[in-house]
Amino acid sequence: MATEDKNRATAAAILPLVGGAANVASIAHCMTRLRLGLHDRSLVDDEALKALPAVMGVVEDDTYQIVLGPGTVARVTPEFEHLVEEAREAAPTQVTVSAEELAAQGAAIKAQQKAKNATPFKLFLRKIANIFVPLIPALIGCGIIAGLNGLLVNLEWLPAVTPALAAMASGFMALIAVFVGYNTAKEFGGTPILGGAVAAIIVFPGVANIDAFGQTLSPGQGGVLGALGAAVLAVYVEKWCRRWVPEALDVLVTPTLTVLISGLVTIFGLMYVAGEISSAIGTFADWLLSNGGAGAGFVLGGLFLPLVMLGLHQALIPIHTTLIEQQGYTVLLPILAMAGAGQVGAAMAVYFRLPRNESIRRTIKSALPAGLLGVGEPLIYGVSLPLGRPFITACVGGAFGGGVVGLFNQLGDTVGSTAIGPSGWALFPLLDGNHGLGSTIAIYAGGLLVGYVAGFLATYFFGFSKDLLTEFNVSQEPAPSTVAATGGPQPAPDAAPADGPDGPGSGGTDPGTSPAKAPAGV
Repeated sequence: MATEDKNRATAAAILPLVGGAANVASIAHCMTRLRLGLHDRSLVDDEALKALPAVMGVVEDDTYQIVLGPGTVARVTPEFEHLVEEAREAAPTQVTVSAEELAAQGAAIKAQQKAKNATPFKLFLRKIANIFVPLIPALIGCGIIAGLNGLLVNLEWLPAVTPALAAMASGFMALIAVFVGYNTAKEFGGTPILGGAVAAIIVFPGVANIDAFGQTLSPGQGGVLGALGAAVLAVYVEKWCRRWVPEALDVLVTPTLTVLISGLVTIFGLMYVAGEISSAIGTFADWLLSNGGAGAGFVLGGLFLPLVMLGLHQALIPIHTTLIEQQGYTVLLPILAMAGAGQVGAAMAVYFRLPRNESIRRTIKSALPAGLLGVGEPLIYGVSLPLGRPFITACVGGAFGGGVVGLFNQLGDTVGSTAIGPSGWALFPLLDGNHGLGSTIAIYAGGLLVGYVAGFLATYFFGFSKDLLTEFNVSQEPAPSTVAATGGPQPAPDAAPADGPDGPGSGGTDPGTSPAKAPAGV
């Protein structure tokens, strides 16, 4: 079957299982998930969706999220949109009436689910993630090109081509502040192009002729944090203008005042302040890994999966981006990626400890390749988290893997990633460091190996109580009872995987949810 036909077939299989076109209120996607706004959640057939070959799992948050994996989701989503549009064009009146009825039926369910994840802090983090996640494909592409260019330069191959590759790799990063400003204004309810225009001031070469706080500004000073602050300010200025400027003058006055006021504040305030904060982030990251690399790596690698569960990993996205902008790579991501290695090792131990449970073993076999490539959601929410203890022992594996990578950073062998998003084996093309590519790859691979082994051993020997083995080491078809993360056995459907980011081994990837209602990611 041709790729386009396969993607359309997947979309066609999903649509009736989510209640048809009449039940779809909105369609979007992130790195790994198809995100659907639904009028009536009760019309969705979760089990049938999970049984589809292309579906890794489902997640219920403020939107209904179907995990399809990186690459696949970007191809299936347009086909799904076309099918929904075709269905609505065929019966527009019926869809409108159904939408109203379904909205009334599902209002209570939707409100209850939103209330769980609508804390101000989480909503703020989600906005931040929504600003940066759309930039990840460009970061990945440019990062891989930068790695290829570095390899060619070191080998002294194709000297006529390397300048062109350098331009391709660096062009986006040189203007990333503009894209951050555009997305920020869009996310905070302003005019996106005005946010981009204000943020463009930061990278304009002419700022080198301006003095602020007793020093001459430099193009790019403040970076993505400055762009973020400038665009948020522009949104508030624009909204103020919309309230007070007469409608007849709005088209002329509002954009002018927005750029003028927020631009002046950016030049004579935000660029300096954001520049100091950005420098402090880079300095602290270097100091932390240089002086306590093993301990810091152990803590970061061990706590990343719980951070994902709490939704707090989204706060790291601007930090990663700032480090990439400053140093060319982020030293934090390879350490955090070890959480995925611990998860893979734990899942393999579960496979061997439950030889009679074909249902869980099938889940592990189907999800393990994705886990090795850094997409750990199916393993987390389909295996370790529902079982309880294996989730904790997976964190132990991530801690040991992170400790190894952190130790080498402490010894002077810096390991970094030129982009965010990929994890596991998929991170190899994006690795960079200060002692050559071979050394960097070897350290990262060693960390993964330690994470696999530590996660396996911790889970095999400490991941199961006698009661847990008695409960699960039996033939259970089609789905076993699951155990909540607190450790108590309770009947539940197959756990639903959640997305991470955009997060390593998670994925992107909110607190207090049961396995059947997993948290949302980036």
